[in-house]
Amino acid sequence: MPRSPLPIPTDADPMRRLLAIMASLRNPDGGCPWDLEQSFATIAPHTIEEAYEVAEAIERNDMESLKDELGDLLLQVVFHGQIAQDAGAFSFTDIAERCADKLIRRHPHVFGETVVADAEEQTKAWEDIKAAERAAKAKTADPSVLDDLTSTLPAMTRALKLQNRVARVGFDWTDAADILGKIEEELEEVRVEFTAPAPDPSRIRDEIGDLLFTVVNLARKAGIEPEGALRSTNIKFERRFRRVEALLKERGRTPAQSTLEEMDALWTVAKEEDHANGL
Repeated sequence: MPRSPLPIPTDADPMRRLLAIMASLRNPDGGCPWDLEQSFATIAPHTIEEAYEVAEAIERNDMESLKDELGDLLLQVVFHGQIAQDAGAFSFTDIAERCADKLIRRHPHVFGETVVADAEEQTKAWEDIKAAERAAKAKTADPSVLDDLTSTLPAMTRALKLQNRVARVGFDWTDAADILGKIEEELEEVRVEFTAPAPDPSRIRDEIGDLLFTVVNLARKAGIEPEGALRSTNIKFERRFRRVEALLKERGRTPAQSTLEEMDALWTVAKEEDHANGL
């Protein structure tokens, strides 16, 4: 028996229209079977993926894509909110209210009498407020400065957050030069493990992890977000290797049909072209 289609939401307010569309998709009577099957757990990977796609659009300075990707990310929040509402847990309105309350609480220099001199001082004040919030929510009588750090973050991002937390209580390098020395030390330990008479893969893994952790610390000290820096390098690598492939194609060959020396020479060409184009 043919079903009757649900009415298309036509609210003039875009946000209300989006919420109404999501409610229709999750409507047991005529909604979308796929949307109805989803849960917080099944949607979470999509949420993470959309956040990365937003970051990539920003990295590429692609405003048209950024508009689309931000919409996709907003959809994830709306989807989670609808799942919660269907379960009687909370609603999108609750999410927005909690967010608004938090922003007001964490900006006393805007919505209160607190005065901050600059962005750096504001960042410190923000972290102080967050630390107080963590202490208030502490589940034990012996809280740690590392409490509430999400374990599922990308490893590089979590390393940065770990380092930021301990730096707040004085466990930090004095300057970047100290970290450069530590990187040389960690690199030497990697070299020792690789050149051992019987290299131990687990030891090599540990030492490479230590090296990466220290490099993240160097980026932090330089005021550089390491995940973003690596993302930029990935984009640069992809662009240059695609150029190598194009140059090889002009010669009637593929990378698999070429030598490392030939590809390395073409890589230099691609690199010089990037420099000439200001990339």
